[in-house]
Amino acid sequence: MNPASADVLRRAAAHVLVDDVEAPVLSDESAVHVFRSRRVRNYEVITVTDGAGRWRRCRAHDDAIVIDGDVMAESRRMNPITVAVAIPKLDRPEWIVQKLTEVGIDRIVFLHADRSVVRWDPNRTDKRAAKLRRVAAEALQQSRGVWLPEIDGPVSSHTFLPGAIVAEPGARSLDSTDHVVAIGPEGGWSSNELSLATDSVSLGSRVLRVETAALVAATLLTAHAG
Repeated sequence: MNPASADVLRRAAAHVLVDDVEAPVLSDESAVHVFRSRRVRNYEVITVTDGAGRWRRCRAHDDAIVIDGDVMAESRRMNPITVAVAIPKLDRPEWIVQKLTEVGIDRIVFLHADRSVVRWDPNRTDKRAAKLRRVAAEALQQSRGVWLPEIDGPVSSHTFLPGAIVAEPGARSLDSTDHVVAIGPEGGWSSNELSLATDSVSLGSRVLRVETAALVAATLLTAHAG
């Protein structure tokens, strides 16, 4: 993203996800957030995005928005960045989606690994996915992003790991050629899983929690991607 566009997004009084940037309309929930929670006033700049790279500048007007700029389009990375994570406990998946969306990851994949303690019930997958998409939408608005990440899973590690790189202590350092990193469960990867992966990278000398490792990997990947 060019500096001028980034500056407009950063300085806007609010940034909102909408269905259509050609004719943007705030949902009731977004309107409450913008005009009641954030107390945006008439004529202040509000930016809107469809989460697929398109965005434009608008202005607040009587609890609604009016268009105040052309539609802008930001291209996705030539080599999209993916972070895959063995599903952690409790609300940590939501935390992971929130932080990785803020950092700017393109795809987040949740895995069932050989040593996973947490395995999602297939009957609740749609409900969990919907919640994670809401978390991603809120994080995108907060961080002034214009690309929502793809969120996939649960996927078997045996399906995902061929062609992927795993995080593993003592391995080489992550570099600019890396675009897909998988984070294992608290018990680590099995020997079978390690044999499936293309390569392994180290995230430092400390033993990290799953969610911390995911954020470190995301930060390093985006830093190398530029």
